Amino acid sequence: MKAVIQRVLHASVSVDGSCCGSCKEGLLVLLGVAEGDSELDAELLCRKIVNLRIFTDENDKMNRSVKDIDGEMLVISQFTLLANYRHGNRPDFMASAKPQEAQRLYEYFKTLAARELRRVESGIFGAHMEVSLLNNGPVTIVMDSEVLKSKK
Repeated sequence: MKAVIQRVLHASVSVDGSCCGSCKEGLLVLLGVAEGDSELDAELLCRKIVNLRIFTDENDKMNRSVKDIDGEMLVISQFTLLANYRHGNRPDFMASAKPQEAQRLYEYFKTLAARELRRVESGIFGAHMEVSLLNNGPVTIVMDSEVLKSKK
């Protein structure tokens, strides 16, 4: 499972011109589910993301998590994070999970996040979405659950 985490002042997602999810200060999480991912991947990634200390404290140091600031989260499914771009100029997405399994784990991730934060919203799985955000920093971090599973 891969995620791109962006610290935002606000973010929103629209489908067919209608806003279907938004957040105020907090995190925009673009989430890609890979073939072979499991609940463990979602749990590891969610735990790391909600506790990641990337928000500034009173000394302007990144010492606070989205939980610490009572922030919000907007989660967007994005299978293109699993792009294979090694050969040619047209990426393939064969490493991404099948849609039914990807949606199940995406929903599970959102459920886990909602247990930790007061507000978690999302886009519509499988839809063509338009995402707007005001990145704060900018702070952008790329995560892979495989890294969290390794002992090194």
